[in-house]
Amino acid sequence: MKVQNSPVNVSSLDSSRVDKVELKSKKKALGSALSEEVASAAKVDLSQRAQDMKKIKDLATAAPEVNAERVAHFQKLIDEGKYKVDAKAVADRMVDEQLMLGE
Repeated sequence: MKVQNSPVNVSSLDSSRVDKVELKSKKKALGSALSEEVASAAKVDLSQRAQDMKKIKDLATAAPEVNAERVAHFQKLIDEGKYKVDAKAVADRMVDEQLMLGE
């Protein structure tokens, strides 16, 4: 079997096939340019209430896990009437927390 090296005749290529390849590349370029434009134009403004709700959610999810043993211990003390609450200390802490939220 003999292999011949013959130059490719460019004019003999199927022009419709070449047009399809060019069209696909143009669509791809246009699509990526359009998605970049949409992404850069996308902007969301949240209301103050929505921002506050997000802060509350973030604080709630960042809260430490509940220690079941400790809860059971204090529940037992409360049930037995042995747990005494310092009302002044609770009030002071409530005021401190309110002042911190106002900042």
